[in-house]
Amino acid sequence: MQKLNILVVEDEFLIGKSICKKFEQLGHIAQFEPSGVEAISLGCQKYFDIIICDLMLQDISGFDVIEEIRAKSQTITPNTKIIIMTAYSSGQVLERAKSYDCKIFQKPFIDLESALLEMLS
Repeated sequence: MQKLNILVVEDEFLIGKSICKKFEQLGHIAQFEPSGVEAISLGCQKYFDIIICDLMLQDISGFDVIEEIRAKSQTITPNTKIIIMTAYSSGQVLERAKSYDCKIFQKPFIDLESALLEMLS
């Protein structure tokens, strides 16, 4: 399996760090960012194969993060996979994610490793 560069945007520190640690155990490079605003800056400066973003961040929404990175980044490509994590998957959220061509993963994860392996597929 190819080593992937992954950005995890999650404002709950333990969740974000746990996700990154598990990706690293699976052989990937994972970077954790708790701030949506800082994630935009990072996503515009550095290439990531996968961006995993919580929908409800403390400072801005996950959709705002995606919009800004897509609008401003020179490093994002059509191959960059965007994933939204949320505990709130209403029809409106699902439709908006679909319009951004994002996968949605429901939190909490019953089995973190299985969820992350599915994100990689």
